[in-house]
Amino acid sequence: MQMLRDRFAVVGNPIGHSLSPAIHSAFAKQTNQAIDYQAVLVAVDSFEQWVQQFFDDGGHGLNVTLPFKTRAFTLADQASPRAQAAGAANFLMRDEAGSIIADNTDGRGLVTDMTVNAGWLLRGARILILGAGGAVRGVIPALLAEVPHCLFVANRTPERAQQLAQQWTSDAVPVSGGGYQAIPTEPWDLIINGTSTGLSNEMPALSSSMGLAPQCRAYDMAYGRAPTPFMEWASAHGVVEVLDGLGMLVEQAAESFFLWRGEHPETTSVVSSLRAAPGD
Repeated sequence: MQMLRDRFAVVGNPIGHSLSPAIHSAFAKQTNQAIDYQAVLVAVDSFEQWVQQFFDDGGHGLNVTLPFKTRAFTLADQASPRAQAAGAANFLMRDEAGSIIADNTDGRGLVTDMTVNAGWLLRGARILILGAGGAVRGVIPALLAEVPHCLFVANRTPERAQQLAQQWTSDAVPVSGGGYQAIPTEPWDLIINGTSTGLSNEMPALSSSMGLAPQCRAYDMAYGRAPTPFMEWASAHGVVEVLDGLGMLVEQAAESFFLWRGEHPETTSVVSSLRAAPGD
């Protein structure tokens, strides 16, 4: 008899180029587990109904990507502290009582890739993060947990950055926000690009007066076959190390896998195999 496979999926719109099925397939092979993990395109107006049906039909867990992370958080019956802090969820599961549980593994994935895989030190760092959308909101709590010196949120629309920053004004780490031209000139130790500008082969309009620390590092939460415009800008401005977001993608997936299956897979080989895979 064929072994029954627990059902998982990543849902989004669009979803066609998701690497999540390949990542979770590698995790399952590592840990000798039988799972069925698919990428599913869900219509924007039917997300909530689709999720309910998935779990009613025996589905075990979901990863959630754009544009549904805020709605995933809202529909859940319970949410983890990190999902509550982010106001968004990229992880859903149903417990034995039938409640839908939301979590957010994005921040854990980002910080793990930077601190464990790359060996970067975030404690005491001056962090500049570009963008004020859901991707940035999802990772700020994990960054603040590392106790940096300060964090500034910069965005094309200053009001959005300011509103986002105000959510953490009571935190021990100073958090502020504003437009790109309002970025303080102090030397930044870490710059994180959380915007989608790379998708259109562009980058945020950063001020030429912005200061970079001698050991400044840069991280683009996007990933692709070629360096993004932000990564090229960082290299041209003397940043000592530049990373894309592939490691973050794999690390947040590993955290999801652990929450579902109770085993934490090895990630380095998965990142290496994805980078070595032939492109489209």
